[in-house]
Amino acid sequence: MTDNSSPESSVAEVGPVSKTGSRRGRILAVANQKGGVGKTTTAINLSTALAAVGRRVILFDLDPQGNASTGVGVDRNAAKTGSYEVLIDGAAIADAIVETEVPNLSLVPASIDLSGAELELVEIENREFRLRSAFDGLADDYGYILIDCPPALGLLTLNALVASDGVLVPLQCEYLALEGLSQLVRTIERVRDGFNPGLAIQGIVLTMFDARNNLSNLVADDVRGYFGEVVYKTHIPRNVRVSEAPSHGKPVLLYDFQCTGAQAYMHLAGEVLRREEGVNQ
Repeated sequence: MTDNSSPESSVAEVGPVSKTGSRRGRILAVANQKGGVGKTTTAINLSTALAAVGRRVILFDLDPQGNASTGVGVDRNAAKTGSYEVLIDGAAIADAIVETEVPNLSLVPASIDLSGAELELVEIENREFRLRSAFDGLADDYGYILIDCPPALGLLTLNALVASDGVLVPLQCEYLALEGLSQLVRTIERVRDGFNPGLAIQGIVLTMFDARNNLSNLVADDVRGYFGEVVYKTHIPRNVRVSEAPSHGKPVLLYDFQCTGAQAYMHLAGEVLRREEGVNQ
């Protein structure tokens, strides 16, 4: 890690409020420009875990691959309105919401049309603020909105960062996964300086952790040594049941609640709530 920026300056502050003065829901971008780090898996299962403890949650699928949609059992090709229509056509998010089989968890699905949205956004006025405008007022009705970002730092991810209160970064426990982390931190700082002064790193979650592997422990020590308390204490282990769950169209908490992966996501949800709300979970 060679970046000279201060991680502490990017840590999320708790307390955005609605116009009525009450604490409004939090919008969190789940982002990492490197693929294969457990980003979508974390978005799905953290959303499910937060819903399981009584928070109203929207999972907003902004990844053209649409894996967050299929991962909660929604046929993304069946939806007439989704994240593409919200972003490009200005459709209301309320018209795009699909209820899932998880109580308290709603989804805004992604369609294949989203793959062309990067090019279309280039020609649209105020293109960086499309998603923020769509979320206006909606967060007052939900505890959390989690945005599953694509594995790239393009206009889709930029829209998510501009719209969000914080960024949750899944980080695979291997050294190649560290290479892009400093770049992501710099991107967050540029977005904060240019578009969204309140944006911060909400937390970093270590994924695919294998306690038997010295490399996992070395990477974890390196990341914690640099980012300190920004890194969650909970790590997500390598777990076969977590890998199997998407093929059944279920979050792992529905597929096998007793497995170590499901329990880890429940513990992560508790950490998120303590950090965000100051509650005892």
